[in-house]
Amino acid sequence: MTNPLLGTLFLVPVTSLYAALNAFLTLALSINVSLVRTKHKVFRGDGGHAGLGSAIRAHGNNVEQVPLALILLLLAELGGGNSTALHVFGGALLVARLAHAFGMLRGSPVQAVGATLTLVVQLGLAVYVLVLRPWG
Repeated sequence: MTNPLLGTLFLVPVTSLYAALNAFLTLALSINVSLVRTKHKVFRGDGGHAGLGSAIRAHGNNVEQVPLALILLLLAELGGGNSTALHVFGGALLVARLAHAFGMLRGSPVQAVGATLTLVVQLGLAVYVLVLRPWG
């Protein structure tokens, strides 16, 4: 059976790739929250456990930051963005989110690097979308 909507994924292969990879990261962070909740027998809030609070925020922050970046990446790709530039943005986003998650979960200063790089990617993509002049 052929689904015409699935064919549209081939129009945005770069965004599709980084959306899938970031989805894997988000799912891993979600599973981590569930495992830490089970370990501490806390099923609402963080129960005062710093590790659980960190796991919840690592997941939550990823859910908060990734969608905007992926929307901007999609707009840039649909606007005719250069494939190499799109991969640089997408790869940097993934590295940034991995660094942020690692830093959150391990209490490492690499968290700040990941957060900063995420913002740089979002800003860079926003500017790139404007440079592509999607309005005409």
